[in-house]
Amino acid sequence: MKPIQTHIPGFPRIGAARELKFALEKHWRGDSGEAELEATAAALRARHWAQQRDAGLDLVSVGDFAFYDQVANHIQLLGCEPARFGFTAEQSQLARYFAMARGVSHGRHEHHEGCSHHHQDAHALEMTKWFDTNYHYLVPEFSPETAFSLACERLFAEVAEAQALGHAVKAVLIGPLTFLWLGKERAAGFDRLSLLEKLLPVYGAVLDRLKRQGVHWVQVDEPILGLDLPPAWRNAFEHTYWQLAQVGVPLLLATYFSPLEENVSLACRLPVAGLHVDGVRAAHELTSVADWLPVHKVLSVGIVDGRNIWRTDLDLALAQLAPIAAKRGGKLWLSTSCSLLHTPFSLEQETALDPEIKNWLAFAGEKLGELALLKAALLRTGADDAQGAGLAAFGSAADSAAFDAAWSTARAACASRRASPRVHNPALAARIAALPQDADRRASPFPARQALQRARFQLPSFPTTTIGSFPQTHAIRSARASFKRGEIGAAAYRQSMREEIAYAIARQEELGLDVLVHGEAERNDMVEYFGEQLDGFTFTQLGWVQSYGSRCVKPPVIYGDVARPRAMTVDWAVHAQSLTGKPVKGMLTGPVTILQWSFVRDDQPRAQTTLQIALAIRDEVADLEQAGIGIIQIDEPAVREGLPLRRSRWGEYLDWATRAFRVSASVAADATQIHTHMCYAEFNDILPQIAAMDADVITIETSRSAMELLTGFGAFRYPNEIGPGVYDIHSPRVPDTAEMVRLLKKASAVIPAAQLWVNPDCGLKTRGWPETESALRNMVAAARELRAA
Repeated sequence: MKPIQTHIPGFPRIGAARELKFALEKHWRGDSGEAELEATAAALRARHWAQQRDAGLDLVSVGDFAFYDQVANHIQLLGCEPARFGFTAEQSQLARYFAMARGVSHGRHEHHEGCSHHHQDAHALEMTKWFDTNYHYLVPEFSPETAFSLACERLFAEVAEAQALGHAVKAVLIGPLTFLWLGKERAAGFDRLSLLEKLLPVYGAVLDRLKRQGVHWVQVDEPILGLDLPPAWRNAFEHTYWQLAQVGVPLLLATYFSPLEENVSLACRLPVAGLHVDGVRAAHELTSVADWLPVHKVLSVGIVDGRNIWRTDLDLALAQLAPIAAKRGGKLWLSTSCSLLHTPFSLEQETALDPEIKNWLAFAGEKLGELALLKAALLRTGADDAQGAGLAAFGSAADSAAFDAAWSTARAACASRRASPRVHNPALAARIAALPQDADRRASPFPARQALQRARFQLPSFPTTTIGSFPQTHAIRSARASFKRGEIGAAAYRQSMREEIAYAIARQEELGLDVLVHGEAERNDMVEYFGEQLDGFTFTQLGWVQSYGSRCVKPPVIYGDVARPRAMTVDWAVHAQSLTGKPVKGMLTGPVTILQWSFVRDDQPRAQTTLQIALAIRDEVADLEQAGIGIIQIDEPAVREGLPLRRSRWGEYLDWATRAFRVSASVAADATQIHTHMCYAEFNDILPQIAAMDADVITIETSRSAMELLTGFGAFRYPNEIGPGVYDIHSPRVPDTAEMVRLLKKASAVIPAAQLWVNPDCGLKTRGWPETESALRNMVAAARELRAA
């Protein structure tokens, strides 16, 4: 019998030094041609495959590389580029690919955080979050006219590349049902599942080509098996995989991010050669999957977390794997839970990270080493003749002493993290234990608060404001970079930022806005800014992960109990308020968003960490109020994206998420107005919970949906005040006053006019001042026109 094998569902594609990002941006600027970009990509792939092989993996993954997004790769592979782009034969495949991703040249387009905007018919494909990750994929468009064909050679060329380098290849595909599920219908009343029969022959042709190329395995990703599927979609799996099995290439069906639950027996009986399951998110299902899956099939267990950055507890993992290995022998494979796309590249270059905390972490490169250790450990505990294979698989630690040393180091690191006084804050634990039952409730209901706030602020009807940030100019970024490099001192940097705040206040007063903001010149990022000032957070130098295309993010790391040692925003807010007689909002990021956009500790429930962050924000609210700031905004754009994949778990999540917001806000007196902001999400299915957050004012993105998003708020009779965004800040286009008046009239038809605020969709950080001023001038004019009417 073959010994246990190791593989991964996918690997980070951006490179150790973000080489792909910089190559893409150089190409998009027109400073390099397609050949240079392709050469960079080929070098990255070769390096990443070699890294997998050198770490002892038995198979390298091919097909996980993408210039922008893996779903976009499949749109080209399967020949279903939307007809609306009007592509011609002269356009190269890469030019068409980037046109779908970024919009075409006569309607230049940039994506931002999952949103696209429209220029004629050339706007980019919509982007949305990949399941419950912070990665964004390009959404396929389907209609009754959609046709499929094997239309792109890229996957097969990459397989040939890997084979020429001597690698044993496992090709990676998104499965046909997941591909259809991820798309959207372009025609009313059309069901995209009806395209399956047209799609399956093309998948068959792809598999046949891969078989003829001699790939060892094909991994077919069907993560929708972890979702609540309608019966028609569940029922389509057996027929689909019976048809694909006829090709005769070994298929590894891969699921991740969620337990299979009612789909366990379905996944186990499909006619495939192996099944990959998420052993981190669905650890409780491993025994039942091992029992259900026929013994002739491979069971790939994703035992190393592909979504987070903590070292694996190898003793615990071994205890989970040993009984499965005893039952399945060589039919057990070891893997990461999902693609390592969602983790940073390597710890090797993290020279400034605290050594103790660094010892608790494992990035993508280190996770490959953990798989090799686990394989060697299983084979050592198995038959004597397998021991040599196991230790050889461990590569450089091929002798017993080196193996023991590596295992002991890992064990000591996990023990150090569990025992570290830096992780646990007894005073905070005591505070949480003593938190009163009503700590998440304002003193009075909304109507009483509203009366006090209106008397205090004397705002006109249709009050105007912005969401928080103003343009982060070259001067602002240069001053911050100089300060970080030590070229200017703290006093000089502070003075520079105070001048930028004064400029933003003066511009807003001149434009005639009613409620002002300080502009956030001093903030690098809405989460990082707070994380840098809170206990329990640390930051990497190069812990980049891909968000989409060339956009990478560097999430903070929450390693311990979160507490606020001192005020974080008060001085800036007080300075801004001193410059004007109009109210200036204090600007905070909410606890759920700080959680969602960080790498979160895995040694306590997420709800507990969120409550700790909420108490830190609560203290900041109290200090802002004490300093005379009467309007405080707590942004929560990530509440919707934190929803579990399974609807049965929504209630529990929404209970603790909305309570955390209320805990952060409810320290405010009735006359203090609490705002929140949410952007780019479907809210209709969680409106009761949004209302339960009990913010006095909520601002939301609505302009791109032409206010359609508001219909749900109207039907629900949303009780508090609401500011629907009247223009899309992600576009350089400046809408005229008449367009904004039309949108506001539409809003007034579903929300009482007395409850409406007037604001842009989102913060203005990414825009320039000229377009910002023009758009805000038109927005203020639109509000005045509605007041006059």
